[in-house]
Amino acid sequence: MSDTRRRVKVYTLNEDRQWDDRGTGHVSSTFVERLKGISLLVRAESDGSLLLESKISPNTAYQKQQDTLIVWSEAENYDLALSFQEKAGCDEIWEKICQVQGKDPALEITQDPIDESEEERLEELPETSHLVELPPCELSRLEEMADLVTSVLSSPIRREKLALALMSEGYIKKLLGLFQVCEDLDNREGLHHLYEIVRGVLFLNKAALFEVMFSDDCIMDVVGCLEYDPALVQPKRHREFLTKTAKFKEVIPITDSELRQKIHQTYRVQYIQDIILPTPSVFEENFLSTLTSFIFFNKVEIVSMLQEDEKFLTEVFAQLTDEATEASKRRELVNFFKEFCAFSQTLQPQNRDAFFKTLANLGILPALEIVMGMDDLQVRAAATDIFSYLVEFSPSMVREFVMQEPQQTDDDVLLINVVIKQMICDSDPELGGAVQLMGLLRTLIDPENMLAPINKTEKTEFLSFFYKYCMHVLTAPLLANTAHEKDSKDNFQTAQLLALILELLTFCVEHHTYHIKTYIMNKDLLRRVLVLMNSKHTFLALCALRFMRRIIGLKDEYYNRYIIKGNLFEPVINALLDNGTRYNLLNSAIIELFEFIKVEDVKSLIAHIVDNFYKALESIEYVQTFKGLKGRYEQEKDRQTQRLNRYRRDARSMDEDEEMWFNDDEDDEEGESVEKSRTEDDFADSYGKYMEAKKGRIPNEPSKGCVLTKTPYLFRKGPCAANGSNGANSNGKAAAVPPASPAASPTVNNNSSASSAKTTALPATPLVKTGLVGLVDYPDDEDEDEEDEEEEEQSPRKRPRLGS
Repeated sequence: MSDTRRRVKVYTLNEDRQWDDRGTGHVSSTFVERLKGISLLVRAESDGSLLLESKISPNTAYQKQQDTLIVWSEAENYDLALSFQEKAGCDEIWEKICQVQGKDPALEITQDPIDESEEERLEELPETSHLVELPPCELSRLEEMADLVTSVLSSPIRREKLALALMSEGYIKKLLGLFQVCEDLDNREGLHHLYEIVRGVLFLNKAALFEVMFSDDCIMDVVGCLEYDPALVQPKRHREFLTKTAKFKEVIPITDSELRQKIHQTYRVQYIQDIILPTPSVFEENFLSTLTSFIFFNKVEIVSMLQEDEKFLTEVFAQLTDEATEASKRRELVNFFKEFCAFSQTLQPQNRDAFFKTLANLGILPALEIVMGMDDLQVRAAATDIFSYLVEFSPSMVREFVMQEPQQTDDDVLLINVVIKQMICDSDPELGGAVQLMGLLRTLIDPENMLAPINKTEKTEFLSFFYKYCMHVLTAPLLANTAHEKDSKDNFQTAQLLALILELLTFCVEHHTYHIKTYIMNKDLLRRVLVLMNSKHTFLALCALRFMRRIIGLKDEYYNRYIIKGNLFEPVINALLDNGTRYNLLNSAIIELFEFIKVEDVKSLIAHIVDNFYKALESIEYVQTFKGLKGRYEQEKDRQTQRLNRYRRDARSMDEDEEMWFNDDEDDEEGESVEKSRTEDDFADSYGKYMEAKKGRIPNEPSKGCVLTKTPYLFRKGPCAANGSNGANSNGKAAAVPPASPAASPTVNNNSSASSAKTTALPATPLVKTGLVGLVDYPDDEDEDEEDEEEEEQSPRKRPRLGS
C-alpha cells in the first residue's frame, strides 16, 4: 500500500466533551513494523513531529461525516477525529481504512470494537440471530421495542446491529408517525415508551441516525417524544419554546436556504443536548460523543459559509457603524457578532486567523468603541464578550489599534479608557463584568505577549502610551478614595473595585519596572495605597499590603529610599499592632513581609525599622522575626565599626607592615650581594635625613642625593622612591617628579655616589617641606612622633631596609 499525504487537522475529545485541536499536519497510511499493521500517521507541517500514530484495527469503528471528517474511538474515553482540507484526501484515507477492515467504502460507518466477552457471546449465538429483528411498528408493540432498545445499549455489537436495522427499514419515520397517533389519542403509556425508544436511539451514537432524526421533517417530533419523560408528572413544553418563544432573528436577510437550514438544525440539536437530555452518568458519557461532534462540525460549516459571503458581512458592519441605526437594531447586530465569534472558536487556527483579520479589516474595533459606551447593559455585555475574543486572539492587533487613536480622538473616548470606565462603573454588586474586563486589561499590558520579533518596539511604545493616556483613569478611584489620609468610601462594592485596581497595579510593579516606578514616585502612590490598611474589609487591607510586598520584593534601593523617606512602614506596623493577638491572614502576611526583609538582609530597611519601630515591636515574641531584625542590625553595626578601625591603625603597625613588605623583597635580590651593603648604607643616610626633615629638625636643609639601584620596590616608598618609580628604566634614568605642594620651594643637590659599577648616580628627588608624599601619614600618628624620634636616633637600621 503506497503512502498518501493529505493536509488534516487532528482533534481529540476532552473530559468536557469538547474537541481539542492537536495540530495541523499531513496524514499517510503505511505499514508500521512496531505496530505490526497498517497505521494512520500524521506528521506536523511545522516541524515534522508525529502528531498521531494509530493502527487501523479490524474491529475499530470508524465513521465518515460531512465528506471531510473521519471519527473513531481508540479507547473507552479517547475519541479522535481527522478533519481534511480536501474531500479527495478524506475519500482516499477512508478507502484505505475500509480496505484494511474489508468494508465497502460506500458505507459511512464500520463496526464497533468487539471485546472477548462479546466474541464469545457472538460465537454462542445461532447464525440466524446475527441480525436484530425489529418488532412491527405498531402501538401494541411499543413496549417490546422500548425493551429491545434499552437492552442493546450495554453491547457494542448489538448497538451496531440495531442501528443498521433502524436505518435499513426506515423505522425512525414510522416510529415518529406513531408518536403523532399517541399524542392525538393522549396515550400516555405509549408516549412514555416512545420517550425510552427515542432516548435509546440517541444513545446509539450513530451519525447516520442523527441525519434522519434531525432533518427538518423529523426533529420537532423527536423533541416531542422527549417531552414525555415517565419521571415527570406533566410533560415539558419544549416544542412550544422552540416554535413560539425562541425566534430566529435575521439582522441581515440570509438568502442561502442551506445556511438557514443548518442554523436552525444546529440550534435545535444544541437545545436537545443541553436542555432536554439529562446529564449523562459516568457510564453514559461516551454515548453522546457523536452528538457533540455533530454540533461542533455544524458550527464550523456555518461560520465558513457566512465568512465566504462577503456582501453579508459588509452589510452587517455598515449598519452597525451607521449613526442612523436604531438602538434595537444595533443590539441585534452586536448579539449576532457575539454568536458569530463564539462559533468561530470551532475553526481551525489558520481559518480562525483569517476570520478575525476579516473582522478587523471591516472595522470591528471602532464599532466596539461605540457600542461599549452605550447605556444598554445587554449591548455592553455582548460587546465585552466580543472584545474578549479579539484580545484572546491577538493582543497585538488591539494594541496597534489603540496606539493610533490619540492622533484621531480625545483621551476620554480611547478604547482602553472606555474599557477602564466600564470596569469602574460596573453596576453588578459582585462586579462580574469588572473582573472580566480587568483580566482583558492585564492581557493587554502583559509584556510577555509583547515579544513578537516583527515589532520589537511594541513593549516600549505601548507602555509609554498606556502610562501617558490611561493610567490616570485606572487609578482615579483609588486616589479619590484616599485623598484625605482615610478611606472615604468603605462600602463592599467600592472595596471590591479598589481591590481589582490594586491587583492590576501589583501586576504592573512585577512586570513594568521603569514606568510604574516613575508613576509611583510622581504620585506618591504607595502612601495612598497604604491608607487602605485601615479599611474594615480585610481583603482590601491585604491587597494594599501585597502591593507593598511586591515593591519590597524587587530589592530596589530606589524604592527602599522612597519608603524610608516617607516613613511608609508606619501604617503597616500600626495595622499589626491594631490586629493585636489575633492569629489571622493579615497577621501572617505582615510578619512574612518583615521576615523577607530579614532573610534577604535588606540593610537600609532593617536599619530604618530597628531605629524607628523596634521599641513598639520588641514585645512580639511569638515569632523571632523582629529579634532577628535587631540581630542583623547589630551585626551590621559591628561590621561598620571593624571597618573603621581597620583604617585607623597606629604608626607601629604601619612600620611592621612596611618591614614585612620590604623583607619580602630580599628574596628577589639574592643575586646582587655586592650592591647590598653599599645600598644599605646609602639608604640609611638618606632615610635618616628624610626622617629628620619630616620631624622638622632640618627644615631648610636640602636633601642629599639618593643612590638608586635596580630594585623597583624602593621607588614605591619615600620621596626618593617616588621619583624613581615614575621614570626608572634599564639605564638608571629617572624623570622629574613635580612637588606635592604648589607652595613648596624644592632645592636639588646634585652630589652623587659612584663607588660601584652597577650603581648609577641620578639627580636627587626634590624634598618638599610640607605635604610629603610617600609614606602614609594618618592624623593620629603625630601622638607617637616623639617615641619614633628616639628610636630613630638610637638605631636607624630598625626602619625598613633595602637589603641585608
